[in-house]
Amino acid sequence: MYQELRKAIERPPLYKKMAEAFWDDAYISKQMLKAHLDPDFEGASRKADFIDESVRWISRIVPPEKQTQLLDIGCGPGIYAEKFVALGYQVTGVDYSRRSIAYARDSASKQQLNITYLFDNYLEMALPQQFDFITLIYCDYGALNPEKRKLLLNNVLAHLKPGGKFLFDVFTIAQFLMLDEEQTWEVHESEGFWRGDPHLVLNQRWKYPDHVLLEQTTILAETELTNYYLWTTYFTKDALLREVQAAGFDICEVFGDVKGSPYSEEGSTMAILLRKPCTH
Repeated sequence: MYQELRKAIERPPLYKKMAEAFWDDAYISKQMLKAHLDPDFEGASRKADFIDESVRWISRIVPPEKQTQLLDIGCGPGIYAEKFVALGYQVTGVDYSRRSIAYARDSASKQQLNITYLFDNYLEMALPQQFDFITLIYCDYGALNPEKRKLLLNNVLAHLKPGGKFLFDVFTIAQFLMLDEEQTWEVHESEGFWRGDPHLVLNQRWKYPDHVLLEQTTILAETELTNYYLWTTYFTKDALLREVQAAGFDICEVFGDVKGSPYSEEGSTMAILLRKPCTH
């Protein structure tokens, strides 16, 4: 087991894939849903006050006019989607977590909210309609490698009506520079986020060229050893603009976050509002 552990904690090659997707693991997805729904915890969703400010601001920059079709990709358990529909948008939510989609559907049903939720991978979705507005909120864009980011941008373009808009956010270089490579570990005598039985968690943070960072989590249980990889690309404003313009988008504006704060080079995030050209 020592040699297996020693190999598991070595610095992995750039964009190494996980053996299995943790967001659909029966135990971990339950913990993720709990994190999403905690209004005071920012690990999966932003805090409740931020979300409320964000939705109000979004409704001002892309107003919910008559039958405005909004697609929320990476919608999770529907926190934003429910607020969007309350403001008058016609909302479709897409997420690749079965547990989150099941919760979102149940919540909408109980509140009699007319929201369409789809279990789908937004990199591969091929929906039968186009939308006026698409959102991807809480820095999911940077979790993708360059090839998948191109795929996402192309798919968003395909699902937008001409003149339709796309809003998303990313982490910045300023945030990247604040983070150091490190190793920490913790012992769970019973349940934790990753498992429901006794286990050891070794967390490692690795930095790579082009402002890519890996949060690697190694779980050692009695008879199992598992690695999880969370990759994030951090962006300069210029790098992000080049990437989205190369995909064919027009730039509307860059902000500091998805509640409309002014952009700053010192900020930890930035948000960008794009438009699909009418001639695309």
